[in-house]
Amino acid sequence: MKQSKLRTISVFLFLSLIFTFSSFKKNPDAQKPPKIRTIIIDPGHGGIDPGAKGLTSHEADVALDISLKLGNAIQKEFPDIKVVFTRTSDILPGNGDDIHEALRVRADMANKARGDLFVSIHCNANGQPAGGFYAKRVVGHKNVYKYVGKGSKKKKKLVKEPIYEAYWVKNTRIGTQTYIWAADRSGPKGGSINDRGDEGGEDVEDSTNILDLNTPEAKIRAQLYEKKYFDNSALLASYVEDEFSKSGRKSDGVMQRNNKGIWVLQATGMPSILIETGFITNKEEEEYLNSDKGQSEIVDNIIAALKRYKDDIENSHAPGGAIGGFH
Repeated sequence: MKQSKLRTISVFLFLSLIFTFSSFKKNPDAQKPPKIRTIIIDPGHGGIDPGAKGLTSHEADVALDISLKLGNAIQKEFPDIKVVFTRTSDILPGNGDDIHEALRVRADMANKARGDLFVSIHCNANGQPAGGFYAKRVVGHKNVYKYVGKGSKKKKKLVKEPIYEAYWVKNTRIGTQTYIWAADRSGPKGGSINDRGDEGGEDVEDSTNILDLNTPEAKIRAQLYEKKYFDNSALLASYVEDEFSKSGRKSDGVMQRNNKGIWVLQATGMPSILIETGFITNKEEEEYLNSDKGQSEIVDNIIAALKRYKDDIENSHAPGGAIGGFH
């Protein structure tokens, strides 16, 4: 009886090995590092939503200019990569007039295109008027007589009154920032990953390799992918900010929006970043953002970051590509 059980176990193990080997032979691509085939470029705002306002320009227009140049540069540098824009003119994605709905359209376009990267281009603002503003300060006091009290108790009293001076406060805030989706907002990202239905890498074309999205396995997979997408988003974001810094730009580094989620980053089932290319509310930086030189340098910085990221992802021997973090 004991020998019979051992023979049964041996046969089972042998058949399992054959099945495993056969599965591997049928799907050798599963062992290959993922390839970046599609990049989604999302120019922020547009149409009725101009975004932040500078002295002479609006964020929506600057973001579109930079995005179109970035798309052209990607196609020249990486001919095998498909570029998908969420908009190519001064409209909201979907050509509607609902800003919130346009955010959903952006994410839907990215997910339907099965993007491997989502790059949203924006300009920053610091909440103060573009260029600067007038403020006032106390520079002294003067003695004045004022009447206090009412009726029979009304009397004249000597009081000190402040003397104010108006002065110009320049809007000096400059620099770049790159946002990734917040780590404590994993729910929306997991849903987007399941909705997208990818399996076996950052981009899969074989429909037979897609799991049932309602199974516990699919939910576990989504949670694992959240971690992967978060790390890869952080990796690309860190490269972008590093390239900005190396070119002489002031970089505020990689940031997460913890108090207010950046919805479009959370709703895309792929590594996603939002690049604040500079402060449009600063006079000199606005001029830089609108110049051919400035836009070309920004594009060159992003392309250099994409090269580093692509090399890490596609040449890594780790399953699913390289996993990075904050640098």
